[in-house]
Amino acid sequence: MFTFSRLIIAATAVALLAGCASQNPYDNQPPSSNKTAKYGGIGALAGAAAGALISHDNRGKGALIGAAVAGAAGAGYGYYADKQEAELRRSMQGTGVEVQRQGDQIKLVMPGNITFATDSSDIVSNFYTPLNNLAASFKQYNQNTIEIVGYTDSTGSRQHNMDLSQRRAQSVANYLTSQGVDGSRLSTRGNGPDQPIASNDTADGRAQNRRVEVNLKPLPEAQQQPQQYQQAPQQQYQQYPQ
Repeated sequence: MFTFSRLIIAATAVALLAGCASQNPYDNQPPSSNKTAKYGGIGALAGAAAGALISHDNRGKGALIGAAVAGAAGAGYGYYADKQEAELRRSMQGTGVEVQRQGDQIKLVMPGNITFATDSSDIVSNFYTPLNNLAASFKQYNQNTIEIVGYTDSTGSRQHNMDLSQRRAQSVANYLTSQGVDGSRLSTRGNGPDQPIASNDTADGRAQNRRVEVNLKPLPEAQQQPQQYQQAPQQQYQQYPQ
């Protein structure tokens, strides 16, 4: 028969293993950038201790119940973001779209050379498939806002680049809403040549700076209360031509 001390040890082990398993397997970010392990693991330990106080006779059972409930609640939005990040990495594989994660926020970087023709805000037809897959993900995971920001290189006048970057961001937003994404979640901004990610002195650097970024940020209410998770239907994403 399991003793109370063994149950506490088991709950502790579960919490620690959850912390190890939650490290992002897709990039080299340190574990501290992912809040799920931190809050879920601590929640499980706290829940085990609280559950053990239910009664002397049911102390062991209470510890395990407390660990499970508090661990899930502690993970909160972080677990939700983990699920969406994994789904986005899968659906964007091979498209040229980069998926980045920092804490509870997810960033998608769309290089300009695969999204738009030169000096144009019209989306190229080859990019419809990745955008369709993004729209499907955004509809499935709807507990965040979607900020779309356009950028250019420093070639040409600043005013022209500011206008072009805004029109490109708006084109992406318009396409997503046409695919059923709730427009109230969307916002757009054109930053022109500001905030470059590479040197504008080289052709390669300028190409990197011409981009659209999509920033996914949790809705305020999503951070303030535990998420209720249900198994969503598996999305059937279109395959991007290789």
